[in-house]
Order: sequence, then structure tokens, then C-alpha cells
Amino acid sequence: MAVDFKKIQAAAEGYAEDMNKFLRDLVYLYGESCEEGPRAKRIKEEMEKLGFTKAWIDGQGNVLGEMGTGKSLIAFDAHIDTVGIGNKDNWKFDPVEGYENDTEIGGRGTSDQLGGIVSAVYGAKIMKDLDMLSDEYTALVTGTVQEEDCDGNCWLYMIEQENIKPEFVVSTEPTDGGIYRGQRGRMEIRVDVEGVSSHGSAPERGDNAIYKMADILKEIEQLNENPADDSVEIKGLVKMLDEKYNPEWKEANFLGRGTVTTSQIFYTSPSRCAVADSCSISLDRRMTAGETWESCIKEIEDLPSAKKHGAKVTMYKYSRPSWTGLSYEQECYFPTWVIPEDHKVTKALEEAHKGLYGDKRIAPPKAEKEIEKRAARPLTDKWTFSTNGVATMGRHNIPTIGFGPGAEDQAHAPNEITWKQDLVTCAAVYAALPTIYVENHR
Repeated sequence: MAVDFKKIQAAAEGYAEDMNKFLRDLVYLYGESCEEGPRAKRIKEEMEKLGFTKAWIDGQGNVLGEMGTGKSLIAFDAHIDTVGIGNKDNWKFDPVEGYENDTEIGGRGTSDQLGGIVSAVYGAKIMKDLDMLSDEYTALVTGTVQEEDCDGNCWLYMIEQENIKPEFVVSTEPTDGGIYRGQRGRMEIRVDVEGVSSHGSAPERGDNAIYKMADILKEIEQLNENPADDSVEIKGLVKMLDEKYNPEWKEANFLGRGTVTTSQIFYTSPSRCAVADSCSISLDRRMTAGETWESCIKEIEDLPSAKKHGAKVTMYKYSRPSWTGLSYEQECYFPTWVIPEDHKVTKALEEAHKGLYGDKRIAPPKAEKEIEKRAARPLTDKWTFSTNGVATMGRHNIPTIGFGPGAEDQAHAPNEITWKQDLVTCAAVYAALPTIYVENHR
């Protein structure tokens, strides 16, 4: 069938007020990771009201809705947990009550990323209204849990335990009006060294673990700061942007270089009057294309001071129970992923956007800074932060691409807002995408 872009635009605009109200409801049902139950139930209620073919909450607490009965799933994913409010004194308005004016909606989670589930639910409704559903696909909308705590854990559970395996996934994380085809990965590393305690008045009798870790910390800093040439013993992570060191250097340059920083430090000691007998640190490691968890662990193990002091380098694990009480353990490794610029899913999403809104990012009205920011960026780009794509594409190789309402720089910030125009734009693009994909790109 030919896609009638004008009808899709009109349908999305016609649901603007419904989407605004739905988003306000979700913001008010405050829910950090593992506290998303009321939101999941409210989303299921909206899906049922709008005539979804099926809507349910799975064992982990993710809410899922199917529109249509076609032979393959095309998924639209939005996580429904939010980070905390932080220092409330930094907010100019109540982050839970939120606010609304002619062009924007404020409140914790409006950009990151409750707007995404709103647009996805109504995008599926538009598919039904305009008779766009076919036996070729079922639109699957997922409101997923615990992303802020452990991105992708929800999709590992759904794929590995619930057998949910879409043909491709659209992440509705905020994209500043752009189409995002990848992100750097990340992992959480722990480094431990041991020492021997003695009385603080005679430190020479002991072996201070903090001093050992101090040597290692200096070298970790060098990994992040050093160049990649032969002027340094420890080559910096920037080397992965060079084809000499990385066969995936082109995508690494697209995504940006990897980084490492020390995020936490711990120690044990019998008292403040004693030599420390152990010391541990946590590392936040951001990975670009061509880097793996094995390579990241090895680069720490291979540091001269890590070898000298017998450091133990491991990955953290995550096993926190969801709001339903279910725990799904995984390593704290969130792989880098990138979908090729010429992939059929990339092309289909670009075609949907161009048919509806052209080849430039759509910016909200009366938002000068946002208009200027979006105008300066290409339509197709990448995320700075991490998403559930680390599981769908990073671990399970399900093609994943991003397009979502809101802005990255609003995520986790006080006075978080999103724009009403973005909700409409995204709902329209979501509605057009499956038909364009199955008819022109499958």
C-alpha cells in the first residue's frame, strides 16, 4: 500500500492532547528503577483503551502491547523507570507534579524517557486507525524496567526467557529530533589489591594497599590521557581511532573514542591508626567499536603497576530484584553497537522521516536554543549515552535504531522538559515505519 504521509501527520496531530495527558499521568506516577509497577499498569490500561490486540505485563514487570497479528514483530522500546530527583532545590518546579504550557511539558522523565512510550503507543494506534496493519508485521510496544539501573537487562530477560525476538527494534530514547544508529558501550570494572596491616606508628612493618593502588591509578589516568604514539610506554585509548590498531576504526571514529575513569574507591583497615590491608576501585569504562570486555579487562591487567602489585581485575554483576520480585543476573557489560549507515532499517527510518518531515531534524517551536542545536546536526547520528540497544543489538544482534522525543541534555538534569511537537513527530514516524520497511526494504 502507498503510505499517505499527510493522513499520518494529521492523525498524529489529532492525538496531541491525548498524548500530552498520558505523559503527564506517567510523570505523576513517580517510579525509579524497580518501582515502576504503577506506570506499567497505567500503560497497559492505555493500550487496552486504544484497542491493542494484546497487552500484558511479564514476569519481570515489563509492559508489552501488540497491535496486529502479522508474522514478524517490529518493536518500539521505551524504558519507563527514571533516575532520582536529586537536590530538589535545583528544580524551578515540582518534578513530580510537573507543568505544561503551549509547547512543552516539564517533569522528571519527560525526555528520559517517558515521552517515548507515549509516542510509541499512539504510533501503533495510528497504524490501526489508518488500516496500515498487515499480515506482514505486528507492532510490539514495550515499556521496559530497570534501564537506569542496568541498561538492557530487561531485554535480556525478554529475549532469553520470554522468547520475544523482533525483526528489528526502534529505541525511543531521546534523540534531539535525529535518527541514531549506535552508541559507545560501557562496562563496570573492579580492581582489587591486597596489603598487610601494621600499627600506624610503624608503617614499615606493613604493606600499604592504598599506596599500591595509587600506582595503578596513575596508570589508569594515563590510559585515558596519553597519545597512541611511541613517546609513551602506556598507549592511550585514543589508539582505537587508528586503523593501525583497530580494524573497526571507521565506526570507532563515528561513535567516538573510548574512555576510562575511576568512579569509586574503597579500603579496609583495622583502624585509623593502622596500615590499610586492602584497597579497591571501580572503573567506568566507555568502549568504542572494536573493544570488548576481554580487551578492556586485559588492558588493566597489563598495566605495569597492576602486574607488580598482583591486582585482581573483575567485572561487576547485577542482580537487583525488579518490582515484581524477579532477579535476572547479568555481568555489568553493555556492548558497543552500531547499525551500518546503509542498513535496510536505517534506510527505512530515514525514508519515513523524509516522507513526513524532510531531511532535516524537526525542532519544537519557540525553543531557540533547541532549534539552533538541531539545525547544526545531521539527521542521522549517534547517542552519547547508553541504551537498551546494548542487549538487543549488542548481545543478540537484533538490528536496532533510535528515534525518540526529547533531548539528551535533558536526561538526568534538574528542570527536565520535553516538547509537545516531538511527541507528535515521533508518533507519526513510528506509524509510517513498518509499512515502509516491509514494502520497500525487506
